[in-house]
Amino acid sequence: MKDLLDLERYPLEQPNSPEYAALVAKCRADLDRDGMFNLVDFLRPDVAQAAANALKPAMAKDAFTHKRRHNIYFKKSMPDIADDHPALKKFDTINHVLCADQLNGNAAMKIYEWAPLAVFLAKTMNKAVLYPMQDPLARVNVMAYPKGAALNWHFDRAEFTTTLLLQAPSGGGEFEYRTDLRNADDPNYEGVARLLQGRDPKVQRINATPGTLNVFRGINTPHRVTPIEGDRDRMIAVYSFYDRPDVVFTKEEQTGFYGRYI
Repeated sequence: MKDLLDLERYPLEQPNSPEYAALVAKCRADLDRDGMFNLVDFLRPDVAQAAANALKPAMAKDAFTHKRRHNIYFKKSMPDIADDHPALKKFDTINHVLCADQLNGNAAMKIYEWAPLAVFLAKTMNKAVLYPMQDPLARVNVMAYPKGAALNWHFDRAEFTTTLLLQAPSGGGEFEYRTDLRNADDPNYEGVARLLQGRDPKVQRINATPGTLNVFRGINTPHRVTPIEGDRDRMIAVYSFYDRPDVVFTKEEQTGFYGRYI
């Protein structure tokens, strides 16, 4: 792994070291403050670009194009607000997806399957344990966003999302988010409407660099990726971990996300 990851800066293979403890403490503090943490150059930038380049032929030939018109909740309707409420404004999201069974030998897959990563992530999230997903398609996805494409405003279904940026676009592709816009007791529909109307002054933006590992608490923090500019795609690996073993998608979920099932 030392050829892929900067394990001097991020000593994930030394869980009993003071450096490891300090890194976990910093990540926890960043999560508490910002709802995310970033490990810049976790994957060596040259390795990140090589991983992206290796996937480009398959991305061009074999990727599933996922197009979806959706609201911020990914739901057709909400039981307690009218269908024409501005919090239910619809957007278009489009990306190209390679699934885990198409990533054999790629650095993105090797890192996901490296056991110390799941152990480290569990510690940063204050969880007893995290398990890799067992779904043969969904456990790791690499998404490509070409010119004009965007990942539009949404709340995540999972509590945390873990991503690894492989290639940045020429322009655009910035990550925008609004920390803790809702909570379990207050859906804050009026606040959601203000966000979607561009009237929320607390929206923040980051522009990640290739090789950055990002852990994001997105269940109550809406976020999006701004439209891609230029001819270089944004390519990002999405990792799925759960606090229970043997998680797989249903055939319907696999088909909806990837156009096929196993």
